[in-house]
Amino acid sequence: MALPRATIAVDAMGGDYAPEEIVVGAIRAAAELDTKIMLVGEPDQIQSCLDQHLDQYKDSNSNLSELIEVVAAEGMVSMDEKATSIRRKPKASINVAMNLVKEGKAKAVVSAGNSGAAMSAALFRLGRLKGIDRPAIGAVFPTMIPGKSVIVLDVGANMDCRPRYLEQFALMGTIYSQYILKVDSPRVGLLNIGEEPGKGNEQAVATHQLLKDNSAIPFIGNAEGKDVLSGQFDVIVCDGFVGNVLLKFAEAVGEVMLNIMKEELPKGWRGKLGTLLLKPNLRNIKQRIDCAEHGGALLFGVSGVCIISHGSSRAPSIFNAIRMAKEAVENQVIEKIEAYHYQHRAEIKETTASAN
Repeated sequence: MALPRATIAVDAMGGDYAPEEIVVGAIRAAAELDTKIMLVGEPDQIQSCLDQHLDQYKDSNSNLSELIEVVAAEGMVSMDEKATSIRRKPKASINVAMNLVKEGKAKAVVSAGNSGAAMSAALFRLGRLKGIDRPAIGAVFPTMIPGKSVIVLDVGANMDCRPRYLEQFALMGTIYSQYILKVDSPRVGLLNIGEEPGKGNEQAVATHQLLKDNSAIPFIGNAEGKDVLSGQFDVIVCDGFVGNVLLKFAEAVGEVMLNIMKEELPKGWRGKLGTLLLKPNLRNIKQRIDCAEHGGALLFGVSGVCIISHGSSRAPSIFNAIRMAKEAVENQVIEKIEAYHYQHRAEIKETTASAN
């Protein structure tokens, strides 16, 4: 039985290269993923981009006129504005996109705009999931094992975290790893300065015990910095301060590696020949280390699917962000997180009742 077509609301005005790159990525997603796209923003600008780029998919089997809809919004929240601006701009593109999910007209939101505004709009319009104290941004990293990824959360939503927040992050990351990354038995780690249970600050020690005691979390111990990309872990939890530093560092390392490879290739005809021979390998390397290949990060803990993309996202990254949103919707990630929490709370009540 075919799955019902997912409808994704895309903030067409968010990002450094909006709206053109956003629209181009959305057109490709509609054509190749058979996904309904609602482009939210300034209609004239969006339509101009559609008129310019739709022709390249005229031979597509999809009827793009039915799959792409333009939804009008007034203005946007720019990158240099505070997240609280969403309250002063109720008709801004990110707010309108979130309302589409709240009203049931779309199943997910994708935005490459102001990440703080996107998170605030999601919380204000969609609300938190029951049992979740704080939302978390989860980013997928490549590892040294081909075809294997690790999800790290939080990478920016919470600068300071209580142990129970990290416990909730671990549970949400486990569900995502199982149903989206297709890991049968995810291995969860706590980012720390050492492998031993007693290492780290008070928060780390307390969190270690919570994760160890929670039967719903397949916790295998602390993960040091060197372990993040080793492939030994499928889910790694940390606070948003450390996670954001880790994310930005990983993005920079990926760019440096690509530049070094370009610089080290021989010049002249030897370089052209070598590049031609190595082209499939170079393409595979780029796919494994380029953040654009993952598209964005899922905002965990809100009552709806929300993908936050990098502000510098271009069309390929937007395409992958929409693909990520589609997978999260079709695999019912939000519903599964809620179900896990209901089950976990029921187990706690049962254990408490038995003890009494």
